[in-house]
Amino acid sequence: MRHGYIKTAAATPYITVADCRANGEEIIRLIREMEKEHTKVMVFPELCITGYTCQDLFLQRRLLDSAWETLMRIAADTADVDALIFLGVPVRNKGKLYNAAAVLNRGEILGLVPKSYLPNYGEFYEQRHFVSGLGCLEFMSINGKKIPFGTNLLFVCEELQELIVAAEICEDLWVNMPPSVIHAQAGANLIVNLSASNEMVGKDSYRRSLVSGQSARLVCGYVYANAGEGESTQDLVFGGQNMIAENGSILAEGERFKNGIVYSEIDVQRLNDERKRLTTWQSCEDSDHLRIPFHLKMEETKLTRQYSRYPFVPSKKSERDLRCDEILNIQAMGLKKRLDHIHCHKATVGLSGGLDSTLALLVIARAFDLSGADRKDIHCITMPCFGTTDRTYQNACKLSECLGATLSEINIKDAVNVHFRDISHDPSVHDVTYENSQARERTQILMDSANQDGSLLVGTGDLSELALGWATYNGDHMSMYGVNASVPKTLVRHLVHYYADTCGDQKLTEVLMDILDTPVSPELLPPKDGEIAQKTEDLVGPYELHDFYLYYMLRAGFDPEKIYRLACRTFEGVYSKEIIYKWLRTFCWRFFAQQFKRSCLPDGPKVGSVAVSPRGDLRMSSDSSAAMWMEQLDRMKEELKLEI
Repeated sequence: MRHGYIKTAAATPYITVADCRANGEEIIRLIREMEKEHTKVMVFPELCITGYTCQDLFLQRRLLDSAWETLMRIAADTADVDALIFLGVPVRNKGKLYNAAAVLNRGEILGLVPKSYLPNYGEFYEQRHFVSGLGCLEFMSINGKKIPFGTNLLFVCEELQELIVAAEICEDLWVNMPPSVIHAQAGANLIVNLSASNEMVGKDSYRRSLVSGQSARLVCGYVYANAGEGESTQDLVFGGQNMIAENGSILAEGERFKNGIVYSEIDVQRLNDERKRLTTWQSCEDSDHLRIPFHLKMEETKLTRQYSRYPFVPSKKSERDLRCDEILNIQAMGLKKRLDHIHCHKATVGLSGGLDSTLALLVIARAFDLSGADRKDIHCITMPCFGTTDRTYQNACKLSECLGATLSEINIKDAVNVHFRDISHDPSVHDVTYENSQARERTQILMDSANQDGSLLVGTGDLSELALGWATYNGDHMSMYGVNASVPKTLVRHLVHYYADTCGDQKLTEVLMDILDTPVSPELLPPKDGEIAQKTEDLVGPYELHDFYLYYMLRAGFDPEKIYRLACRTFEGVYSKEIIYKWLRTFCWRFFAQQFKRSCLPDGPKVGSVAVSPRGDLRMSSDSSAAMWMEQLDRMKEELKLEI
């Protein structure tokens, strides 16, 4: 439960219709199986104690008595189970019969939640046997205790107050105003659904979209347990399809037509933080919900859910291709608007033969195509100096030729040496002055050349570099419009690769593939034996790690300890714990120290949910202290006995 992770499970028992004793034994067996996995919230299907398809047997006292006896036995037999358990059972109350969820915790029945919406169409005729519990809230006497019976019940964990659970039953999710909406407004961040949804062609995808969409709309976790094999009878077939979702993402899904258990961990900390971030999230503090405490033992939650190494990049190629095309269009349309607004149809870009400037040129070319402008009015300037290698120089030349742009070469060695003389800098001293002088000379040339042409200088720096401050202030840090400003380095690579795969030009594809194969480098130090001597990732760390840190710090708001935990799990076997810690510390320090560079960024199109524009997503003081983040990292180092 550390870091807010709650182990949840949706279980489908093999049901013997109308045999409550057999069903109770199967339910207890599955509870014990889930207990071995330290599951804290266990959800079973609708009417699982009797079976959903009992039909008119629900009017038989023998069945109802047996169902209640079985519920009492399950409660007694699970008194030692550290979990909140939801079971479907028919409940008699004041002469009426309800389709309800019984909520158990450590042998106690905490509450009974009746179904609000009873389907009575198509193959369903629940109103023949049950009545709706919509809006009711009263108390039943069970074994001498007053047990709440009603739809508006919230189950609050005493040991982790951030965990608040509510229940709805099957059809409740399918209506135009699901009960889960008001539960979430009242504070519930984990919704469980006990369901008996039969199979039809195509219904699985609709069911999945309902669960995913509701978890996204309500910014909550959603555990959906459905009836499966054993429940099928007469005209109906039930196929399971248990699901666990979190804020729009399906974390786990069971195989259809196969009974079993699906597990995953819900991050209630992130859900609560996300609700706080969304200023339009509506809460209802004056709700009439009854808050019922339950207890869980605080212990480490073993993570089974997977986190992508590349949170900015879709894992499936089909989705990735669609995303890449969409991002290129967003970048190009942003640039097109700026060019149209200033009545300019010319652009200037510094072309190094590296990934970022390559992507910028590809975006400019697309923007020109969209506006019907001539690509010859794209002015590419390559500015070789002390660190330029023949490989990157040749790739820059070939790239501009393939795209039909105009190329100029301006060697800046003499200008930089004059500058060294003016400021009395020894050229043999390869320090920050040596490097930054080159970057600023290039920017001066680009700005003045753009003025000469009456064109717009397009910046090339990406989101990862901005997060790390890996840019020369008033050098490559500055432009008139930065098309890559919210594109992280790991995504830059995929965008260029996508263009190479889809451009239909073999010569251009070959150039782009060689650029992709070139080490990332600012090329500000002299090459060694003709090869790049200065590799960025050797200096600041792997970009795949930094992009991971960037996403979970800015988008999710995680602290360094939680980010480190996820990174160690995600990059296990790729990087050691010491390496992950080392570069996380570098990231945190640089992120705070370099905010002053981000405070004066040029405009650039926002393409994703993470951006550092001072006008939008990151309103951060340039002098914010990193002390609390670094203190946590220092404490972690001591506790984990990391040798750095």
